[in-house]
Amino acid sequence: MIDLGDVRAAAARIEGRVLRTPTIASQALSQATGAAITLKLDNLQAVGSFKERGAANKLGLLTPAERARGVITVSAGNHAQGVARHASLLGIDAVIVMPRFTPAAKVTRTAAWGARVVLHGLSFAEATEHANALCESERRVFVHPYDDEAVMAGQGTLALELLEDAGPLDALVIPIGGGGLIAGSAVTAAALRPEVEIIGVQVENFSSLSAFPGEEVVPAGGSTIAEGIAVLQLGRRPLDVVRRLVGQVITVSEQSVEDAITLMAEGAKQVSEGAGAASLAAILSNPSLFRGRRVAVPICGGNIDSRILANTLLRSLLRDGRLLRLFMQIPDRPGVLADIATIISESGGNIIEVLHQRLFAALSVQTTELEIMLEARDPQHAEQIASRLGEHYVIRRS
Repeated sequence: MIDLGDVRAAAARIEGRVLRTPTIASQALSQATGAAITLKLDNLQAVGSFKERGAANKLGLLTPAERARGVITVSAGNHAQGVARHASLLGIDAVIVMPRFTPAAKVTRTAAWGARVVLHGLSFAEATEHANALCESERRVFVHPYDDEAVMAGQGTLALELLEDAGPLDALVIPIGGGGLIAGSAVTAAALRPEVEIIGVQVENFSSLSAFPGEEVVPAGGSTIAEGIAVLQLGRRPLDVVRRLVGQVITVSEQSVEDAITLMAEGAKQVSEGAGAASLAAILSNPSLFRGRRVAVPICGGNIDSRILANTLLRSLLRDGRLLRLFMQIPDRPGVLADIATIISESGGNIIEVLHQRLFAALSVQTTELEIMLEARDPQHAEQIASRLGEHYVIRRS
């Protein structure tokens, strides 16, 4: 079991190679949640994630003989980049095994740090099996993403910095994947601020601790926007710490994570991946639990695909009522489109997209179907625009 001494030693070992990221209070998120929110911005790390903390500490502990053998790990994202970067800085040959479905951008960024990337298997389990075989055949040192005491201690440096830089806190809300971050953070907080409650967060499809504080359950698995914490089972070492030091574990929905990503971007002006926004999603989903409390939230990663970020923002705007999607059956005659555009403009709306379908969707040859997406200031404004249009045309809202 690691202790505060291990975390402090890790902090000294990685100093200068890993960024001491800012700890800031967020007025916008505090207003939105009713809690006093403090953010730890590990999305600003060189690889965009806290994962390089554990990788840097593990590699820094290797003996000269172990460095000469080289290292290997398996990862579909942030851990891969962390190991690749710090292996490069230390002159260690690194092999990263990634599942074949890994997005090309992550493969490219990992290879850019000088590691040899091996794509193998259609699942993380198949990639892990291949990594273990390569590790044995090439006699490399395996750097586990989370079930390793040196990695856990390295991840705990995030909480060490946070607790040194933040004011008084009531709770620390940490996402849980394999458990390295919450284990290192819980050990640190228990030693420095035992009064701070440690709360874990998992997404629905990967909620192995949904029966917490009982035994682990078998999660459903599947796709999730929070792929950084899409781990079916915690590591044995982190799980021991979680059972001992974590107060409760909250499960959040996919939609709540999407809304948290949007609020993080609009309110805190921070780009966060799904796993990095999971803690905020837990606060948004449980307002009575956090209202009036001083809560620290790590943005543990910012590596979100640009297309996914754009789609997430638009989906949230649509749910929030600031994007309005209307279907209209309109007369097929000159000037009708101009009239509709004028009504929207005079109402203060902004047209985003128009689909004008004559041949296949209309009920009559004398009519046409119009699908229009527009932007409003807020749900009330959207309702006003829809009402104005409804005075002249038959509309259906999506």
